[in-house]
Amino acid sequence: MRCPFCAHDDTQVKDSRPTEDGSSIRRRRQCSSCGARFTTFERVQLREVVVVKSGDRRESFDRSKLEQSVALACRKRGIEQERLDQLVSGIQRQVETSGDAEVPSSRIGELVMDGLRQIDSVAYIRFASVYRDFSEARDFEEFASAVAEAAKD
Repeated sequence: MRCPFCAHDDTQVKDSRPTEDGSSIRRRRQCSSCGARFTTFERVQLREVVVVKSGDRRESFDRSKLEQSVALACRKRGIEQERLDQLVSGIQRQVETSGDAEVPSSRIGELVMDGLRQIDSVAYIRFASVYRDFSEARDFEEFASAVAEAAKD
C-alpha cells in the first residue's frame, strides 16, 4: 500500500479489525519511510459490474458514487451512518450477486429509492426529485402526497 503522505511503497499493517457492520476490514498502517499512520478499508468485491447509463454509456460500478448519492439525500436528517452503510452494502451486494455483468443505472436508482423509503421519507423525496427529474414544485407536491398517502396505509 502506497503512503498517502510521501508516496513510499512500503507500509506496515499495525492493526486489523472488522468494521462494526462486518462488511469490511479496517487496517491501521504505518509508513516505513516517513512514519505517518493512516487507515485503509478493504471490502469484498464479488464481481466486476458495469453500469449502463442513459445514452448507453458504460462505466464500472463505483460504491463511492452510491455512498455520495445516499449521503446527499440524507444530509441533515439525523440518520446514523451505520444505517446508511448497511443500505449501500445491501445495494452493492444485490448488484454484484444479480448474475448480470451489466446493470442499468435505473435498477440501482430503484434499489436506492426502495431503501430510502424504509429509512426516511424526506430523504426518499430528495433522492426521487433528482432521480425522477422533478422540474416544478407541483412535481414535489404530487410525489409528497403519494408518499404521505402510502404512509397512512
